[in-house]
Amino acid sequence: MLKITPFIRPPLDNEFLPAALWNRAYRALAAADPASRPLVIVLERPDGGTSRHQSRVLGASHPSAALSLQYAERLLKFLLWQKGGCTVRIAGAPEIAAQLSEIYSPAGARAFDYAFMGERVYGRPFQLVSSDVNDLPDERVIGLPVGRHLDGCRIGFDIGGSDRKAAAVIDGKVVFSEETRWDPYFQKDPSYHIEGIHQSLLKAAAHLPRVDAIGGSAAGVYVNNEVRVASLFRGIPPDVFERDIRRLFFTLQSRWGGVPFEVANDGEVAALAGSMSLGDNAVLGISMGTSQAAGYVRPGGDITPWLNELAFAPVDYRPDAPADEWSGDIGCGVQYFSQQAVSRLADQAGFGFASETPAPERLVAVQQAMEEGDPRAEKVYDSVGSYLGYAIGHYADFYHLRHVLVMGRVTSGAGGERILLRAREVLAAEFPEVASRARVRMPDEKDKRHGQAIAAASLPSIRRTAGSPAVPSPST
Repeated sequence: MLKITPFIRPPLDNEFLPAALWNRAYRALAAADPASRPLVIVLERPDGGTSRHQSRVLGASHPSAALSLQYAERLLKFLLWQKGGCTVRIAGAPEIAAQLSEIYSPAGARAFDYAFMGERVYGRPFQLVSSDVNDLPDERVIGLPVGRHLDGCRIGFDIGGSDRKAAAVIDGKVVFSEETRWDPYFQKDPSYHIEGIHQSLLKAAAHLPRVDAIGGSAAGVYVNNEVRVASLFRGIPPDVFERDIRRLFFTLQSRWGGVPFEVANDGEVAALAGSMSLGDNAVLGISMGTSQAAGYVRPGGDITPWLNELAFAPVDYRPDAPADEWSGDIGCGVQYFSQQAVSRLADQAGFGFASETPAPERLVAVQQAMEEGDPRAEKVYDSVGSYLGYAIGHYADFYHLRHVLVMGRVTSGAGGERILLRAREVLAAEFPEVASRARVRMPDEKDKRHGQAIAAASLPSIRRTAGSPAVPSPST
């Protein structure tokens, strides 16, 4: 077993085992093994993008060789949800490749990931094969320009698990914004989602002389404006999803006269908002809300077709870590950077909520307690901050970072500053090289109110050169 002792433990979660520290200890063990071998993982996507990650694993006869499967499986899990791919090629350790092929199969422990990375996201079967290192393709990253269009009269919207927002934007200035509570997760009728979003757009449009373009951010995976995977629609039956939800945003675009209409993952839009506000790139945006969302703007200012769904990326390697209710996997980001995390920690802190109390209500109660100086709430936020510091140390192994922008409902109020303070303490103590080059911050009040809306509204470019699309009336 690897001996790992975090310097700054979450006060309400003493058993937390940071992925970054476990991986660091394993890599040191492999570096000291003369029989260690390269392990190369290649992920291929239908768009031609290829991601390649190279590491080393212990020799097959090493006394601790059993640790290699855990290292490789957690590494592959992270890479899949960071970068995506429906074909995985593994070279250097054929016995590990064979075991991973069983794990990532319809009957394996990662059947959820097998299904989602195959037909659900990429529209083709998922496959994992053992390869010779000389037969592996080189890395090919496709850069995509994103947003930053501020001309004209635009609507920006954001849909999450507990609310939907819409804003009217004229030449980059927000002239109206509204937030509407909703509960989309287990709604079976697609009209709940379609009409709800449409009504928010109508309210914003009432404050514009015309509508030139509409841009939106939403939790989930979106490819060319199609809904591929999103917990927002988990209650929709599969056949209804295919009929009414997959091309939901094309339906809305048609209602709005075919105006330029673009939708992106909310994490990507959050990172874009940070990049626009900071005037810099290499930004990882992390949003802590109903779930965890993330997005990344590369050093050159573009994005990639990566998934960046860090809600499913493991950050805790203990064998009895909290399980994600959707995927069934343990130790993944959603249980550490969301309302679910606050709810779980509040129980440990002794808040004594009734079991049926919804997570959003628990969060509000903890936030109120924090404003009143309740030490139980302080421990909740200190724990989230410890998680975040160790997670950023982990993310820095996979992203080039100059800025980490932290936002979302969980970070509202005094608790947000407490989270950042503890995260910075962890980085300074455990990852000084990361602390020296990556600034961890929250948006200022102006950007909190309007940054996401402006960034979302900036997604589409306006191609019309004459005339203006009519704003639909409330009856449409």
